[in-house]
Amino acid sequence: MAQKMTSYFIDFLKEIRLTDNQVSELKQAHTTLRSRLLNDDDVSKYIETTFLQGSYKRSTAVRPKNGNRSDVDIVVVTKFDKEECTPDDVLDAFEPFLKKYYDGKYRKQGRSWGIEMSHVDLDLVPTASVSLTESGLLKNKMLESDEDIISLYETKQYNINGYNWNCEFDSFFSKSNDWKNEPLYIPDREAEIWDKTHPLEQIRWTQEKNKNCNGHYVNVVKCIKWWRKEKYPDVKHPKSYPLEHFIGDCCPDEITSIAEGITLTLEKIVSDYATKPYLADRGVPEHDVFARLTEEDYTAFYDAVCDAAKIARSAYDADSVQESADLWRQLFGNKFPEPPKKYTIFTERKNNTSSIPGGRFA
Repeated sequence: MAQKMTSYFIDFLKEIRLTDNQVSELKQAHTTLRSRLLNDDDVSKYIETTFLQGSYKRSTAVRPKNGNRSDVDIVVVTKFDKEECTPDDVLDAFEPFLKKYYDGKYRKQGRSWGIEMSHVDLDLVPTASVSLTESGLLKNKMLESDEDIISLYETKQYNINGYNWNCEFDSFFSKSNDWKNEPLYIPDREAEIWDKTHPLEQIRWTQEKNKNCNGHYVNVVKCIKWWRKEKYPDVKHPKSYPLEHFIGDCCPDEITSIAEGITLTLEKIVSDYATKPYLADRGVPEHDVFARLTEEDYTAFYDAVCDAAKIARSAYDADSVQESADLWRQLFGNKFPEPPKKYTIFTERKNNTSSIPGGRFA
């Protein structure tokens, strides 16, 4: 009989998710940044809207380790025309704003501006899409919300602040294919090109996959991400999103527990992907999500997955809860709950009991 270990995984996830304080700090930091962008006299005229992307928005973020900070990506959909502006032009347009509000805390990156706060890292990611800007398709309450997709949809919070989020979510992602077929363009200043990106399709795909997995998919992702952080902290690749994407390709639909999802996902990688695959990006299939992953890095990762898959299968098929919990702890570390200890209690012998006394129950 399979050991689903439901209550154990619930407790484990509490230990590896972002804490309430971390979520609060993220929200305060990105809400302040987005408000400043939309209200600043100089940069607001360039901006159509802002929205969140990344693991925080997709509900797949895990708690940082080793002194790292929580992070969140803010996509800024600009009114710039990529045919008329270079990537550096668009990035540079935001520097006076950053100097005004975040002096000494910002740095220019290849495709974005990084802002380093006390407890949070923010990525300001300017993008361009003239037709989407003109269509108004990106003016949407769900998109503008600071909540992740699980908070907005999966928890069935139908009415937050008087607004039906489920209807808005379904409405946006069931619209015509106008936005689905047109990615945004991100400035790659190092390559001096505008490159395609499709964070909206990544969000839509994740929500649909989670629904197809009976709500377990995002938690399978979090668990496997934690395994990688816990067991292989010095391994740089695959990083957060490439690993998440690979899990998405390998996790079967209709899983009935997190334990099953982890086990089958790891086994799928072992059976089908002994060599590095091409992973077509959601919405931009010409992009290989594993493009920066070397063959050497992939081989090391694959070998680690082979070991992990054996442990996961043993844990899932274990004869007892105690055996299963011990094996999951071997895989995930001490954040996974310990099973109850079995004690045998002996009473110290005080008298000679070589003869049984008489009486009713002799």
